[in-house]
Amino acid sequence: MGFIQHNENPDGRNVGDCTIRAIAKALGQSWEETYVGVAIQGYMMRDMPSANHVWGAYLRSRCFDRDMIPNSCPDCYTVADFAAEHPEGTYILALSGHVVCVQNGDWIDTWDSGGEIPLYYWHKEA
Repeated sequence: MGFIQHNENPDGRNVGDCTIRAIAKALGQSWEETYVGVAIQGYMMRDMPSANHVWGAYLRSRCFDRDMIPNSCPDCYTVADFAAEHPEGTYILALSGHVVCVQNGDWIDTWDSGGEIPLYYWHKEA
């Protein structure tokens, strides 16, 4: 378990699309399908697709629930800690200025974000 380097962007770009990459990986969708879906959600909500409540609404429409990270150690609990405590399942973690997918104890990203601090997360009940 650990970091898996992966870029869901079809052109291999790392262009501020972390939310789209993470959601695409979590849902098993293409980057393009996810991008268009989140953009349509933003259009319907009259806000930008990158707004947390827009991509959150997109996830909610796909039966994901949001939960908070326990506040017992708000500055020391990392993505790697979360992944270690969640060896099964698919999660989308919101960080300060970044979003990452965790699947079955691995965090999947274009860079090793394991030392970053998650703020909240999305998950789908089995």
